[in-house]
Amino acid sequence: MPKYVVLEKHVGETPLQAVEKYRTEHTKLSGVPMAYAGRLDPMASGKLLVLIGEECRRQEDYHGLDKAYRFEVLLGSSSDTGDVLGLVDWQRSTDFKRNYLLNVARSLVGELSLPYPKFSSRTVKGKPLHMWTLEDRLDEIDIPSADTMIYKLKLTDLRQETVQSVYDEAMRKIESVPTVTDESKALGRDFRRSEVRVAWQCWREHHRESVVQVATFECIASSGTYMRSLSEEIGRRLGTTGLAFSIHRSEIGAYRPLPLGWGFWKKKF
Repeated sequence: MPKYVVLEKHVGETPLQAVEKYRTEHTKLSGVPMAYAGRLDPMASGKLLVLIGEECRRQEDYHGLDKAYRFEVLLGSSSDTGDVLGLVDWQRSTDFKRNYLLNVARSLVGELSLPYPKFSSRTVKGKPLHMWTLEDRLDEIDIPSADTMIYKLKLTDLRQETVQSVYDEAMRKIESVPTVTDESKALGRDFRRSEVRVAWQCWREHHRESVVQVATFECIASSGTYMRSLSEEIGRRLGTTGLAFSIHRSEIGAYRPLPLGWGFWKKKF
């Protein structure tokens, strides 16, 4: 039996759903412990490292892995989750030139401290941040920040999209998540999709004739770097807002940076 497997998680799946789907397709794993090393949000896709059997006991040994992502930032908009599956808000139209975004990307390479998303599993006083948020009790705590390292951040595309096309893609992603009926998650109310749909409908109706900018980046970063938080920081440094419109994890392993922006993967899973 292998120590681990690397799955390709799809948009709309939770990590647990991806693991259980793999288990049902491999009957020899029935009853065998399986644990993922590094989460992926429901709106994210890409590589999910899953430990099998006795290797689950060594889960902490896999927590410091570096990762590579390709992600898109919807500029001029924000949401309380930092991605599509949140209550979206519009700040203003944007018309940034490519050189401006290139400079911002360069400024983010190196050590970086980013606040954890309000909707994340990061524990504060024994409770995940998303629970503090859903209970409307964030004023009782300080939201912690993650000290991370951005090894590389490269702008690969900057394009304009109509509000309708962005809305259609957002709805496709939101509806890709299976309905949540678990009583223990009643507070989240199926990812609050009723409210999220209304927020996106308002976003579309108020700005139907507008166009928006979407920037695509490739990033190599240390463990614990949330692309949702990085998307928000990119927006902030541009003088606007930003949300992660798509996130795809392309690599998991150990990355060794070299001078002058060079580097290589010492290990890949």
